[in-house]
Amino acid sequence: QVDLVESGGGLVQAGGSLRLSCGDSGRTLSKYASGWFRQAPGKEREFVATISWNGGSTYYADSVKGRFTISRDNAKNTVYLQMNSLKSEDTAVYYCAADRAPLGYGSAQAFAFGSWGQGTQVTVSS
Repeated sequence: QVDLVESGGGLVQAGGSLRLSCGDSGRTLSKYASGWFRQAPGKEREFVATISWNGGSTYYADSVKGRFTISRDNAKNTVYLQMNSLKSEDTAVYYCAADRAPLGYGSAQAFAFGSWGQGTQVTVSS
């Protein structure tokens, strides 16, 4: 499996921005569709965004559409989540995930992904 590590989380005021990064130690993430999920306190893990292996297709949860942007730089073997206009409701642990097979288009379903990072905390204060 792909070993994923997220970074970029932290504390930010409402209306601010953060950029999360996801990389894999095996240097194979560039061939896999990826996704971002989050889990808020007391809630189930929910879908945030997904991107195809080559970056040509993206899809977002309604709650983040227009505010978040998922992208990737396959030359750097990295997937990003740019988060703008952050709200207190965005507070959660954010997880990066990679598809079970290479060259895919991504998914909004957590079970479609076979590799996960350890999570990075995003806290939005108001």
